[in-house]
Amino acid sequence: MQIALDLVDDEGAAALTLAAVAARAGVATPSLYKHVRNLAELRSLLSVRLVDELTERIGGVVQGRSGDEAVRALMTAWRGYVREHPQRYAAADQAPSPIGAQAGERLVDVLVASLRAYDLDPIHAARCLRAAVHGFAVLEIEGAFQRREDLEETYELLVHMVTAGLRTP
Repeated sequence: MQIALDLVDDEGAAALTLAAVAARAGVATPSLYKHVRNLAELRSLLSVRLVDELTERIGGVVQGRSGDEAVRALMTAWRGYVREHPQRYAAADQAPSPIGAQAGERLVDVLVASLRAYDLDPIHAARCLRAAVHGFAVLEIEGAFQRREDLEETYELLVHMVTAGLRTP
């Protein structure tokens, strides 16, 4: 899996093929079939790994925090992961396959746990939180923010807007 991750980091998700992974591993492509059925399964397994990495990152920072402090830490860590690993993040399935469903549920569990202090339906709040941080981070790594205004100030405003909104049932 590390070879596939390195390939995605170096060349992007579109470069992920069984032939490319085999070439990097120094093996013939058919030998990969001992580990995965096809490219779709490799992509799904890669996505699970990425979601697990993200979940571990944000789970670690929200531990012992609650309310606005937890949400701020989660949003900062999520954005940080995307900025550090833009190609990996872009390769993750946003609608997980059956293979990735459990990883997705673990991520949702961390989101829900970070939102316990608010008087809102946790699933609706988790969806809104995910949409805010994912949307900003993806726009950022794709270079969509072209204006000269400080992007850190913009993100701080987003965090403020999200936490203020969570406090308003």
